[in-house]
Amino acid sequence: MSSAPRRALLVVDVQNEYFSGNLRIEYPEPQQSLANIGRAMDAATAAGIPVIVVRHLAPAGAPIFAPGSVGAELHPEIARRPCDLLFDKHLASCFAGTQLADWLQQRGIDTLSVVGYMTHNCDDATVRHAAHHGWKVELLHDAAGSLPYRNALGSASAEEIHRVFCVVMHTGFAAVCSTTDWLAAVAGGEALATDSVWQSHQRALAGNAA
Repeated sequence: MSSAPRRALLVVDVQNEYFSGNLRIEYPEPQQSLANIGRAMDAATAAGIPVIVVRHLAPAGAPIFAPGSVGAELHPEIARRPCDLLFDKHLASCFAGTQLADWLQQRGIDTLSVVGYMTHNCDDATVRHAAHHGWKVELLHDAAGSLPYRNALGSASAEEIHRVFCVVMHTGFAAVCSTTDWLAAVAGGEALATDSVWQSHQRALAGNAA
């Protein structure tokens, strides 16, 4: 019988920039995802799961996440809750140039549960980094979020970006789940399963043929 996961909850970049600043989350609805992040933090604290809070900082004078700006500050709903580790990062992955890997290893954490922003950027980079270095990863899709893009290659809505990145991550990089399902797994001491590239592709082929 497998042992219960040794989880840590990673709260990624839940900062004012994404709510009232120059980089506003659009999908899922940000107050909804924020409420789910709070639910996850409260449940983790009650269950003795370490809570790690990360802030992103850009260079001084940047239009987003400038050090000392209101936008770079944690959202009050995050700032008022307890955490076991708080640190700043400067790159997309929460592991890049930080103490996160050592901190997790020292505590025997084998499963990293990820919430926060943005699904397609810092969440995705962190999920892949963790998976490539041997951690099991969970992403709470309704406690994350995206915004729209337009550039030389075209455009995509926030919903499209969030959905596609979640689908891809669930093929093996992470077990992508709802906050409610994660809370149930925590309460039951259970692991959440990922899918696979092969199975996901076979279902797509079967659906196209139907």
